[in-house]
Amino acid sequence: MKITKDHGQSSYFQSFPLHSSFMAALDLRNQLPCKNVEISVHEDKLVPGGAHNFHSSNRGQWLRAAILGANDGLVSVVSLMMGVGVLGRDIMAMGIAGFAALVAGSCSVAVGEFLYIYSQLDIEAAQMREDSREESENVELLPNPFQAAMVSALTFVVGAMVPVVAAAVTREYKARLGVVVAVSSLAFVVFGGVGALLGRTPVGWCCARVLVGGWMAMAITSGLTMLLIGSSH
Repeated sequence: MKITKDHGQSSYFQSFPLHSSFMAALDLRNQLPCKNVEISVHEDKLVPGGAHNFHSSNRGQWLRAAILGANDGLVSVVSLMMGVGVLGRDIMAMGIAGFAALVAGSCSVAVGEFLYIYSQLDIEAAQMREDSREESENVELLPNPFQAAMVSALTFVVGAMVPVVAAAVTREYKARLGVVVAVSSLAFVVFGGVGALLGRTPVGWCCARVLVGGWMAMAITSGLTMLLIGSSH
């Protein structure tokens, strides 16, 4: 150990011999050339949310169109048929009311779904043009408004046929009302369960929600119809 004194100052330095291998490593490091590594990120290739979100959105739109179409067909037609059925025993009037509701409702949901999906298509396409210039690949992932309209109309017919067929095969008046309610209730549970499985949601809660909603629609329609007819006499 060597102790040095510099310019009258009382500072002491302790110097220790460095290991030869460490010194050799320092010399080698100083001799190596420094290179810069560049990583380029092309922002114009980035699409917010990614293609996965587009696939999920597309799947959600098809699921929504199918489930809502079937539930709307069942709820609206059975409610109308129950409203007409409580007024008289004529099976023809009840059947015609159900068929008219089936045709009108399927046309209504088809037009509504077409307008909804078409508007959403315009909004998402405009958003993609603002966020990225690569919209050509992702526009194809968006739902087709014509196909969504057809899905809604067909599923509405499927749901509406349940009470129409149940009423057509039952001749006796009270039995007809009971069969329509029972078969429609079973269809509510089935539609709710299918929607829960496709949407990956709790099956029990979804079935109960659809069933209670259908019962409420039938009760309100029948009750208000009887109240209106009773007040008119």
